Parts: sequence; C-alpha cells; structure tokens
Amino acid sequence: MAVDIVFETHSLTEDNERGIATGGLPGRLSAAGRRLAAELGERRRNDGLAAVFVSDLHRAVETARLAFAGTTVPVHRDPRLRECDYGTLNGSPVADLAGHRSRHIDTPFPGGQSYRQVIGATADLLRDLAASRSGQRVLLISHSANKWALDCLLHGASIEELVDAPFGWREGWHYTLPDGWPAATGAGRVDG
Repeated sequence: MAVDIVFETHSLTEDNERGIATGGLPGRLSAAGRRLAAELGERRRNDGLAAVFVSDLHRAVETARLAFAGTTVPVHRDPRLRECDYGTLNGSPVADLAGHRSRHIDTPFPGGQSYRQVIGATADLLRDLAASRSGQRVLLISHSANKWALDCLLHGASIEELVDAPFGWREGWHYTLPDGWPAATGAGRVDG
C-alpha cells in the first residue's frame, strides 16, 4: 500500500522576516512563527498521522515541538530532511543567494552541498518510508529544498526549473509514495 505524505515547511523564522537565507544554520522561529507552529498543530494533530519526521535543524524541531506538544504522535528527527547547506553563503541575504542557486544543482555550494545531494538524501528517506510505513499517513516538516526534492522524486518535476521559481508557501502539500517505490514508477533516480 502507498504511503500518504503530508509536507509542511518549518514555521516563519527571524531570518525569514529579515530576508536571510538560513541554509544549514539552526535558525529560530519568530513570534509569528511560534503562532503559526501552533496553528500547524491544530491543523494536523488529528489528521490520522502515524508519525512526524522532521529536519534536525533547530527551526524545524522547534516547529514540531510547538505543533505536537501534548500529543501522542511520535516525532522523529532526521538529518536527511535538512535544508540545502549553502556553505559560505549560509546566513546571506536571500536576494544574494537567489543568483547562485542554478549553479549549485550538481556542484556543491563552497563548503556546503548541492541541490542534487538534497534530492539524494530525500530519496533515501523515501525508500525507508516505503519499506516501513506502507498504508500510513506521515507528516514531514522540513525546508524548501526538500519540497523541491519531493516534487522531483514523486511528481517528475525538474530541479533546474524549481530552483529559479519563487517558492509559494501554503498550508501543506500532499504526496503519494507508491507501493514499491521507486521501481513502481521509475522515479527516484538520483544522479550526481
């Protein structure tokens, strides 16, 4: 049976509000972000979730902690859900980083990683979910690069197009991880 995946980004951070690309840095939720995390919990805590998998970067962990406090939904930290590490560009203005994204699809950011490496880490997590969570609904709390990875791996989107498009935040996205993934669809090939 398929795995039903719900994806949510971490809540609004102080860096987001200041136009800073946090990347591989921990980050901290802003006051508005803490409120949004509580709203995420209200939206998802009775959503039939078997488990929550969250990036181990502080801003995502803080989101999950606030959203699922006092519930019995198990929350698992997973470094495979980390945002792309921009290396020397971690903490730079988003406007400065935007011009570099397409050059780092296959070539890692200096001192960091490539978007293709993020896709590879996300694919590894999906293989584990396909093997262990068949028929279940899970929530992933992560970052924009991981959302793009899911779009590539499960919807056949092109990372080359995604990195240059504006990121349209919303209250969650849904994905179906087919039974037998990746062989069932031919998806999941990761180069690089």
